[in-house]
Amino acid sequence: MRIALLSDIHGNLPALEAVVADIGRRGVDRIVNLGDILSGPLMPLETARYLMAQGWPTIAGNHERQLLAITPQKPGAGSDRFARATLGDEELAWLRSLPRTLRLTDEVLLCHGTPRRDIEYFLDTQDGPRLRLASAAEVSSRLGQERTRMICCGHTHIPRVLRSARGQWLVNPGSVGLQAWDDEHPVHHVAETGSPDARYAVIERRADGWHVEHLAVPYDHESMARIASAHGREDWARWLRTGRAAIVAGDAHVAGATSR
Repeated sequence: MRIALLSDIHGNLPALEAVVADIGRRGVDRIVNLGDILSGPLMPLETARYLMAQGWPTIAGNHERQLLAITPQKPGAGSDRFARATLGDEELAWLRSLPRTLRLTDEVLLCHGTPRRDIEYFLDTQDGPRLRLASAAEVSSRLGQERTRMICCGHTHIPRVLRSARGQWLVNPGSVGLQAWDDEHPVHHVAETGSPDARYAVIERRADGWHVEHLAVPYDHESMARIASAHGREDWARWLRTGRAAIVAGDAHVAGATSR
């Protein structure tokens, strides 16, 4: 079985379409979506409608939870507010129906952050202003008692493949739609892949065990950067154009617009 892993689309429909076209050339059996689907200043409604028509196994990320929790008293982050304002009842109902985790098979578990929390970094750890590869002890703690052989996650947007101390495969496919970001909590830190290309992964169960392939796909990122700029998000425009996130004091990121 060959499974394509998509995560962190963030309303970037052209990136998603480019990834799907690439998947079509690779003999994939299933496509799954690991959450953080719509939040951001791009094309949330169009992305929702596209995905709803596909019927792929899909889980909710932290941004689905945050978007659905918005009220007049709790307006949420700017990226979530933008997406929420574009969605109708049908799209919101679809988001509410998504599970937090999904056991795709006896060997494959889907989660967004870690099996226990959608907002917890799994294969990376914040170390000052940047993310670093998580230690074996950190990974083990975040796994808890979960023993599934293949665990697929997202959230950090950083492509990773690790093996746990128990020999489990742990795979983050990276982000389809946003190749850099910053967050203010607990202190200002950034993540970046260094290129604007859409990312995804393919996992395959063969006779000798699991194989993992990370892929980068070019798309018209400039068009998405212009949309971000038109919606007042120059930070997103820079991230989309470069896959880089500056950490210089005073750099143009939107304070309070945390987690993408």
